[in-house]
Amino acid sequence: MNTCGTVFEMSVRMKKIITFAFLLFAVVAKSSDGQKVLRSVKNEAFKEGEILTFRIHYGIMSAGTATLEVKKDLMKIGSRECYHVVGTGETVGAFDWFFKVRDRYESVIDKNALIPWLFIRRVDEGGYHINQNIIFNHYTDSVKSEKKTISVPEYTQDLVSAFYYARNIDFTNAKEGDLFPLNGYIDDEIFPMNLKFIGRETISSKKGKFKCIKFRPQLQEGRVFKDNEDMTVWVSDDKNKIPVRVQTEILIGSIKMDLVDFQNLNSEPALEKD
Repeated sequence: MNTCGTVFEMSVRMKKIITFAFLLFAVVAKSSDGQKVLRSVKNEAFKEGEILTFRIHYGIMSAGTATLEVKKDLMKIGSRECYHVVGTGETVGAFDWFFKVRDRYESVIDKNALIPWLFIRRVDEGGYHINQNIIFNHYTDSVKSEKKTISVPEYTQDLVSAFYYARNIDFTNAKEGDLFPLNGYIDDEIFPMNLKFIGRETISSKKGKFKCIKFRPQLQEGRVFKDNEDMTVWVSDDKNKIPVRVQTEILIGSIKMDLVDFQNLNSEPALEKD
């Protein structure tokens, strides 16, 4: 391992985060003066220090690992306290030889409103690279990328923040077929990420048997997915709502992601007793 290179990359990444944090500080401080009051969402699903670890399978083959981590230290954007969430994914074994993946996503999420202020996307997939730094301004309902600034619906989410916000949706009285609306942003476009409630089911994992809520996100078909309901997600039927399994059909096969470990959950998980 090239330790010096790794340390240098981390240093560059942190400098970029700090630079954007200062820029956001100015944006939020200026925009919030006399502007609308942002919503308040009660978060009972996660806390600082939470780490979720997954194993990814492509068909019957072990293909990779993924981690979602809420950093222990909160960030400050203007006067707003924020979670700093980092998601990483990488291929393992044979997949590393013919299609190496090293992806990293970061989101700075408002602690009170559960909306993103900053989204950083670093994609390295088989030599294909994406480097994006996205600024959200929820006082003006706009999003700024390196290419342009666009208007967005109120409380639009990025790919990471959408997951953490959705974990606080109340599914207690949900019926099969119910839709829970959500707007997402990617590549200077807005797309619906509505969640369709399917039912409840028990799923076995390496951490035990979870009572789960089952739903299907309404996805953007054509790019990766065959159909807009090709992904099924099982999340724990408790206050944490951690993903236990994600299964999807893509244009060139199927992928399954299973929970293998968790740390620092906000509440006791809904494990079935034998």
